[in-house]
Amino acid sequence: MASREYEALIAAIPNPLVAPGDPLAVARAKLEAVHGHPVADGTHVAWTRYEGVRCAWIDVPETRNAERVLVLCHGGAFIAAGGDGYLFYAEMLARPFGARVLLVDYRLAPEHRFPAALEDCAAAYRGLLNEGVRHGQVGFIGDSCGGGLAVASLLVLRDEGVALPAAVVTLGGWLDLEAGGASARAPRAPDPFAQAEFVRARARDYVGETGSLRDPRVSPIHADPRDLPPLFLQVGQIDLTRDDAVRMAGLAGRAGVEVHLEVVPEMIHGFQGLASAGVPEAVAALNRAGAFFRGKVDRG
Repeated sequence: MASREYEALIAAIPNPLVAPGDPLAVARAKLEAVHGHPVADGTHVAWTRYEGVRCAWIDVPETRNAERVLVLCHGGAFIAAGGDGYLFYAEMLARPFGARVLLVDYRLAPEHRFPAALEDCAAAYRGLLNEGVRHGQVGFIGDSCGGGLAVASLLVLRDEGVALPAAVVTLGGWLDLEAGGASARAPRAPDPFAQAEFVRARARDYVGETGSLRDPRVSPIHADPRDLPPLFLQVGQIDLTRDDAVRMAGLAGRAGVEVHLEVVPEMIHGFQGLASAGVPEAVAALNRAGAFFRGKVDRG
């Protein structure tokens, strides 16, 4: 049974929060309304650029001197929130992951279509390495559409011959922009944060009307994941992306990649973000993901 805190928060969210038929400006405004929370007074934010890409370093007091680095490819359905809106999310990740967080403020669709966001995430990582950060002390993480971006970035970097980070974590990652999994086609329960038609609409914002949703750099479910670093795929049981994570785990496992799949009972898409409101399931989920990350980078 879900916690009272979780149930109360979900009851307060309009269902659906976003709808497939929303005009772009409306969808963007709705998504931005649930992001952009202020960070705590003790959190330090420093904006910089790597290979021309705007990024922010987010440090909480406990991680200011940490050697671990977590590169965050943020969510927002490719269209919303941006780096400024995701500072609170980076802050939320820093403690359980025991890392400094580098938030990539990648270019948003539809003003900047594929592969702009992907290029920015990969460029930020290359810039880190060029600055002397060791790849074994770095991990990638992405929530929602950012989960797909995180995996796709590593596919691009792998094919370029760049030394890959120690781990990648996806939180309800959009790994199939056709939303073709069983959990998308036949949802277990209503989910205020995402529906299959909404994912497909935002996918078209991202790739355009003629872009291929089966390009492995768009939908990593179609990729060859060989030689990727260890994957941690965490998803809610109600999340429409649940079966995408299951399929990705099978694909990675067959390719010889270390993969950990976690389906969290009763949780919706993006539930991990509720850790900022103290929801126990979300806090515990991030602690487990953080433990996985620390175990990998500490060996790097």
